[in-house]
Amino acid sequence: MMDELFIDIIEILGTAAFAISGIRLAAAKRFDWFGAYVVGLVTAIGGGTLRDVLLDLPVFWMKSSVYLVVTFISLVAVIVFRQALVKGMRTLFIFDAIGLALFVVVGVQRTTEAGLPMWVAIVMGTITGSFGGIIRDILINEQPLFFRKDIYATACLAGGVVYWLLNMLHINDIVPQIACAVAVIGLRVAAVHYGWALPILKVDSELIPDNEDANSEK
Repeated sequence: MMDELFIDIIEILGTAAFAISGIRLAAAKRFDWFGAYVVGLVTAIGGGTLRDVLLDLPVFWMKSSVYLVVTFISLVAVIVFRQALVKGMRTLFIFDAIGLALFVVVGVQRTTEAGLPMWVAIVMGTITGSFGGIIRDILINEQPLFFRKDIYATACLAGGVVYWLLNMLHINDIVPQIACAVAVIGLRVAAVHYGWALPILKVDSELIPDNEDANSEK
């Protein structure tokens, strides 16, 4: 019962963090209040929705209106504290990193509860953490952070592996969950601080067929 309550709290906190990150970006793009709410909502529920569809589970936000309410409260918070929440990229990074970490934990836990193997749980944790951000970036016409060289999806995978390793020790579930979240946030922070990034896939221009080169110029 306590473990389930802990996961529910994490899911709500992750919803708030991701909703604020989405609304904050929408505000920077000068969306109206409704548009900002929609962006915040899909950021918060997008990953979990895809996870539940793939796992053939009832979609989590359809079982309770709390996630829509939390997103609305997040919108009000951004409106009231817009000077603190909208100004600067550091605020966006903080809320995005927190939401990412918490949703990875939720994704891994929900998948293990469904009785699926841990490798599936790690993939689902990555999807839960990152897919909402992909939709957010598409809606605001930005290149999704997931596909850039930033340590983003890699941080999700690393957090899932930490969860897996600690889970094999058969200790209280809360310990792997906290360690997973700390690993995701720690790797994201370290990557930004030290400039860590994955190699960019580069192709020499002479290797690109002429028709592809022509299409790219259109």
